[in-house]
Formats: sequence, structure tokens, C-alpha cells
Amino acid sequence: MTTREANRALLARQGLLERLEPQLSDVTESIGALQAQYWPAIPAAFYARVCGFAPDSLYRALAEGELLMGTLIRGTIHVVSADEYPSYAAVADAFNGDEWRRTGDTSAPPSPLQQAMRTEMLAYTTVPRTADEIVDFLEAWIAKNPGAVDQAEADYQRTYKWRPIRSCSALTRVPAEGRWGLRSPSNYQTAPAVAAGTAPVDLEDAIATVILCHLRAFGPAAAEDIAQWIKWRVPAVRRELSRLEPQLERCEGEDGRVLYDIPGQPRPAADVPAPVRLLPWFDSILLSSAPARRGRILPDAYRDAVYSRINLQVRATFLVDGMVAGTWSVEKKGRKATLALRPLQPLTRAHREELLAEAHGMVRICQPSAATHDITIDE
Repeated sequence: MTTREANRALLARQGLLERLEPQLSDVTESIGALQAQYWPAIPAAFYARVCGFAPDSLYRALAEGELLMGTLIRGTIHVVSADEYPSYAAVADAFNGDEWRRTGDTSAPPSPLQQAMRTEMLAYTTVPRTADEIVDFLEAWIAKNPGAVDQAEADYQRTYKWRPIRSCSALTRVPAEGRWGLRSPSNYQTAPAVAAGTAPVDLEDAIATVILCHLRAFGPAAAEDIAQWIKWRVPAVRRELSRLEPQLERCEGEDGRVLYDIPGQPRPAADVPAPVRLLPWFDSILLSSAPARRGRILPDAYRDAVYSRINLQVRATFLVDGMVAGTWSVEKKGRKATLALRPLQPLTRAHREELLAEAHGMVRICQPSAATHDITIDE
């Protein structure tokens, strides 16, 4: 498989050759977990991929529990479907280990009291609670159970306001004001509805599910690509791929790596045209491969323009002929919103016009309340 063929396979699965139908739970399973620590990226990601996308459809899917938002793979906030949330959570928990302990012997199993602490906290958070309310609950539990948590561990947790605990994958995020919308839903958390009355997820099944999710969304892929995405160990991913191999296909990349895929997934020809698209901050396709293997979507010369090592940001980008060709940003001053395009290479007149048309839709998704919207191109 050539790099350009791999590029077209990725674009097809991500709805970046032809936009996907607007059932967001199905779309989310098709394109993979959406990184959501920067909330405006989520509606922008769907706009880039979904026919006739309107933000209200996203807010409705979240309000009705079709989509869930929580701290999952790579210890980062993601949006996934409710059906797939338990598998992502099990894989995240298994890698992160016991989130209750950050001092002492973290390899030892949690004590019965620590397990009770977690169980009681999850029961407490079946009603949405603010971060401060969860901290108050944990402090009250510690006071009622002296010696249950080592003093050094308690001091460490207080330094971070118990964040390692209250950000566990068993908790999903909901909006502080009770309604999904433009504001980031970072202040309230609640136990995920899918956990109620369901049996624990078998870890081996969960790993298999998440690996297949990756291949469906980003394949063909190598073991190190999947390990990078889910923050898992490469040897463990290789073992699981070997177990799954009877239901997978294998091919070889231009670099000689063994790539795995799910039979029947799209693999368009290398010469299939790719439309201009704008991608949001932290977009999945820029993070779904091992860092040294992202050339199928991001030219090496543009890495420093996209990845900011100082603050670990991934900038919003745009694609021309299926490859990153520039970055963009949105600024609102008063009642006017401006989307600024910054090409990293010369644009043809046709690409420029296509880019402007796509940007006019994106700026309205990002800043719907602005009275006027403008586009600029830094050339």
C-alpha cells in the first residue's frame, strides 16, 4: 500500500472524501473517539465530516446519552458513543492503573477501603456534582475513615484537588448549566448511565473492541499506531492483533511495516480527488498514528507549524488534496468573527475558492452568535 493510498483510505473513513450521514452515534463510531479537552473542536470536527451538520444535533445526542464525554484513552477527554464508552474506559483504566494512588507502591492492588471509597464516590455522583462537591465528599470520607489513605498520598491528591480521582473514566462530564451548548461542559461530572446494571467489561474483549475501533476509523494501521492512539504497550497490541488476525487483513506499507485492516473497509484508489476541508484543533487524524508515521496526512516540513511543543497544542489545520496545507484560527471582536487562514504552501485559484467556501461554513459553526463573519487569508 502506497502512502497516497493510505491517505485516501484514511480520508474515506473519516468522511473527508464524502461527508457522512448525520446520525452522530454512528458517525462517532465510524471516525473514532474525538479528543475534546478543547470543546469548540467537537462541533468543528463534525462539521468537517457530516452532511448538513448543525450543532443542535450534537447537543441533543449528548443530552439523550447517545454520546458520552469523559477522560479516556491517553488520559484525555474524549467523546465516544454510549455503546463503546465501557470498552474505552476499561482500556484506559487498565493502562492508567489505580488512579487512587500516585505515591508509594502503585503496583499493589487497592485496599478494600480504597475500593469502598471509589464505590461510594460513584454512588454519590449518580447525580451531577461539581468538582468542589466531589472534593468535599472525598475529604469527608477520609475524615470518617482515618488511615484508609496514606498521608503522603492524601497530601499529593490535595495538591491537585483530587483530580486524578475525580477525573477517572467511570465519570462522564455534563454541563454546569444543565444544558449542552457552546460552553465547555467541564464543571459538572456524573456517573455514566451505561454503567448502571451492566456487567463489568472483560478487559480482553475491551482491548479487542478498541483495536477494531481504531482500524475501522484510521486503518490500515500498524501495531505502534494503535498503541500510540490508545496509550497501550506495543507488545500487548501485537499479541492482540495476532489473536484477531483470522478476522483481519494484512498488507505492507511503503516503509515495510505490516499494516492491519478490517475486511470491507474503504480503500479508494490513490487518484480519487480529495476536497478541501478544515480540521479542528487536536483533530484525531493528526494523532492516530505513531509520531514518526504521520506522513500520510502531514508533510514533515509542516510538523512544527501544527504541533506546538511549548504548550502541547495541535493547531487547527486545512487539507488540500488530502494533505495538511495550512492552519487556521478564529477570533471574535465585538460582534464580528473572523476566521484567518494561514497557508503553508502556494494555493491554486481553484483551491483558494474552495477553501474560502468551506471556511465561511466553519466560522459560523465556531461563532454562531456573531452578527457578521469574515474570512482572511495570510499570503
